[in-house]
Amino acid sequence: MSPLDGRAPLVLDVRGLGRRAGAMMTIRRTAPAPVELVNPMIGIPEGSDLAVDVMAESVIEGVLVTGTVTGNAQGSCSRCLEPVTVSLTVDVQELFQYADLEGADQDEELPTFDGELIDLEPTIRDAVVLALPLAPVCDEECQGLCSECGVLLAENPGHHHDQTDPRWAALGT
Repeated sequence: MSPLDGRAPLVLDVRGLGRRAGAMMTIRRTAPAPVELVNPMIGIPEGSDLAVDVMAESVIEGVLVTGTVTGNAQGSCSRCLEPVTVSLTVDVQELFQYADLEGADQDEELPTFDGELIDLEPTIRDAVVLALPLAPVCDEECQGLCSECGVLLAENPGHHHDQTDPRWAALGT
């Protein structure tokens, strides 16, 4: 595991909490979005502003981090493919356990930290990617594109194609 850089925007220095259960600190900062906060239709662009507002609380097993992350996701409407921007506020909560816990106290599924620095990037990535809409829309009333020719139906409300079922074509002559 590579050492963390305490100056990185999503790394928290929790040294001031010590191992005193109940000690708390609030962290509010604006950080650049890390890479790949995306799904196939929408995502938060790398480097755009993320507002991080979390509270770190010392507990017996480690440090519990809870709070919110807010950012703007950009992508394409799943119906008409027009650009869409979605404001996203995501709740985050993660227990970072002390790396030196042993035996029954150690939970293999929880992230660990060395007692000074906590990396929030994986926690934020998991929360944000899961909260991104799978099928974002520019408007709930968006009609999308014509399935035959691809014309934008919002700009052509009366658009239609006269189609005859080929099984009935002989009757039309």
